[in-house]
Amino acid sequence: MREITVDELFTAKNPVVIDVRSPIEFKEGAIPGAMNVPLFTDEERARIGTLYKKEGSDAAKWLAMEIVSPKIPEMLKTIREHAGSTGMPVVQCWRGGMRSKAVASFLEFSGLTARRLQGGYKAYRQYILKRIPELLPEKSVVIHGMTGTGKTVVLHILEQKGYPVVDLERMAGHRGSIFGAIGLGEGNSQKTFDALLFERLAELNKPPYTIMEAESKRIGRIVQPDELMDVKTTGVHIQIHLPIEVRISHIEEEYITPYRDEPWYHAKVKEALDRIMKRIKSHETKAMLEEFLTAKDYTGMIRILLEFYYDPMYEHKQLEYSGEFKDIFAETFEDAASQIEDYLKELSLGPVSVNSGRG
Repeated sequence: MREITVDELFTAKNPVVIDVRSPIEFKEGAIPGAMNVPLFTDEERARIGTLYKKEGSDAAKWLAMEIVSPKIPEMLKTIREHAGSTGMPVVQCWRGGMRSKAVASFLEFSGLTARRLQGGYKAYRQYILKRIPELLPEKSVVIHGMTGTGKTVVLHILEQKGYPVVDLERMAGHRGSIFGAIGLGEGNSQKTFDALLFERLAELNKPPYTIMEAESKRIGRIVQPDELMDVKTTGVHIQIHLPIEVRISHIEEEYITPYRDEPWYHAKVKEALDRIMKRIKSHETKAMLEEFLTAKDYTGMIRILLEFYYDPMYEHKQLEYSGEFKDIFAETFEDAASQIEDYLKELSLGPVSVNSGRG
């Protein structure tokens, strides 16, 4: 049976990664683009683990064989269809052990050429954690702006024009504030974030600089690497200023309009607001927020939160960065992106080519 290293995976022709771990393992972190064809369900894996602890490896292996045997034809058919006529199946489990070995053997017996990923997902994760600091450029352009200034929108405009944007919120599956997960679920795991960050940096192929948003070290469930934070702290800083009415309208479109009629929405807003209330000292401000919440006047809440919570807090957070700030005063997100583009040209920082490979 032929194996492939993580390094070779990124240069292989048409690799199709088949992750045979259980769904819960796959959900917690997987190689981007991998297809989950689990050898065992979460419940079956738990049963085998329990039996292993009680009766030993032989009994556990026998139970595993009984569970897997009826599934083999359908699993092989799924993998064959997913790989197509040109893809090379690369089978992967947690550590490159029994699960991936069994499935790769089944594939070879069925006449389908396959590879087994040496060291499994564990080796992949070790590899990307080592490579991320190596792929970071020394220079970074950091986009700042108070809540609602559309920093993510501006990033997407620049990304579409070929600038080396690294969208940390998208990778985290979270918008970065206490309200940041509303409508997005629980956000991505650290393993998923690291994999997406590595993939984007590898795609950019060590550009002369990157453009990122000025996020806190923690975004939802994830923590940014120290090396990334260091690059951002000493980067080129651009501060976006937009009229408060534009900011309120943007927050309303992003956080309220798509979800306000959902049965879970009010409870989620109340839960987030309760956390903020603990940090607000003014009884008058708290009373106003409670009044707006009771009336479900979420737009009214936004204005109060910006004025008495987010804006003062943001001014304090700016002190964490060193160097001068370039102020951009704009009326729209497109206007802000255009002004930033002009400033980048002044600094001789233009769009970059993207690497088709992943390593």
